[in-house]
Amino acid sequence: MNILDSFSVEVLPKTAAKIEDFHALFPPNTQIYIANVVGTPFSIMLDTSKRIQRQGFTVVPHLLARTIPDKSALANQLSQYQNEAGVNQLLLIAGGAKQHYGEFESTLDLLATGLFDKFSFKSLHFAGHPEVNFDIDPDRGTYNADQALALKQDFAQRTDAEVSLITQFGFNHQTVIDWLFRVSQLGIDLPVKIGVTGPTKIQTLLKYAIACGVGASISVLQKKASSVTKLLTPFEPVEFLDQLSQELITQQIPLFSGIHFFPLGGIQACSDWIKSNQHRYIN
Repeated sequence: MNILDSFSVEVLPKTAAKIEDFHALFPPNTQIYIANVVGTPFSIMLDTSKRIQRQGFTVVPHLLARTIPDKSALANQLSQYQNEAGVNQLLLIAGGAKQHYGEFESTLDLLATGLFDKFSFKSLHFAGHPEVNFDIDPDRGTYNADQALALKQDFAQRTDAEVSLITQFGFNHQTVIDWLFRVSQLGIDLPVKIGVTGPTKIQTLLKYAIACGVGASISVLQKKASSVTKLLTPFEPVEFLDQLSQELITQQIPLFSGIHFFPLGGIQACSDWIKSNQHRYIN
């Protein structure tokens, strides 16, 4: 398999507003996730989803649990996404807001409303964390994250929606593979897309890695950032994807379903990199 087949990518609304035609960047029907930064008005998320969906792409808006006031507001957002933008897939995340704007603490609280089955969404995606997330497990373990995955697995058995995971970006392929095997052994059988970054300056990646809590990967970046020159040099996901692709050839990796790009160094640079390197992974 070519690991870059059926890749997905995410874009901020403010970036999307500068792109006249997404066909210049990605193939038709590409899954484009609309990143929702805390403070972004819902109207902006909706308008961005409408425009990209009209261009023939599969739009997947982020839904941040902690920024939604109540069940009524959630129902209103789901209705507008479906009826006005034609959206039938969502990425559900708790969100980084330290202050809760309403009654929802987590994605599990959103699921408990029963609204996603009521609105019959086709696909629901959740975050996966190959590296320990200190917001979820302050003791640096994996208990809370594992429990949350188990509850989402239970939900997948009860819903008609397709349920899958998208991982946070990382730079250590072995960490990701070990995590896939470990959660599979825990009884998780949800498809997983692995998050990687597009070409991005190492200095920028270090900032995002620290903010997103990808601890094990920070050491990989620090080894590459041994000088100011290297800090300003674009980091490309070649080594990570080469190693991952080779592992997929030599052994059966559970749950893997594709690659999800975080274009932290710019969406045009990410698009150009994908076009230039897709041939590299033809097996």
